[in-house]
Amino acid sequence: MQIMTTMRKESAPDKFDLYILNIDDFKVLNQQKNELKEKIAELQVQFEESIRPYETELNAIIKKLESNLSKMEGAPAAKPAPAKFGRGKLGISIKTLLQANPDKAFKPREIAAALQTKGTAVSLWFNKYGNQDAEIERIPVGEGGKRFIYQIKK
Repeated sequence: MQIMTTMRKESAPDKFDLYILNIDDFKVLNQQKNELKEKIAELQVQFEESIRPYETELNAIIKKLESNLSKMEGAPAAKPAPAKFGRGKLGISIKTLLQANPDKAFKPREIAAALQTKGTAVSLWFNKYGNQDAEIERIPVGEGGKRFIYQIKK
């Protein structure tokens, strides 16, 4: 009996022992892979945050170059695309502009220029929502009072 027990101890590991060893190695490698993925994602976020100001500055310079180039060529300067306001954001922007300048009355065209959007969008907003707004004063000007300027109520 003693010879049998010594033979079992000295024999090579069976296929189940090898399988378990391989699974442990696989788990360790998978864990290392996941840790590296997390590190890479963190580094990418840091990199994007660090270059964002430079990208913004570069875009501003490119716009200036394009406008200067069109001036040199004699063509009219390319107008920036009007800003698109989401639902409700135009009204908030208009009120913010009026509140920032409480002593001044604005034409819809002036408001549109300040917000970099179309004058028709501003006029439509005033006709649809601005009349009912208690904070905004609508002042008729011109012939027949068909045109209006807008000011924040004091």
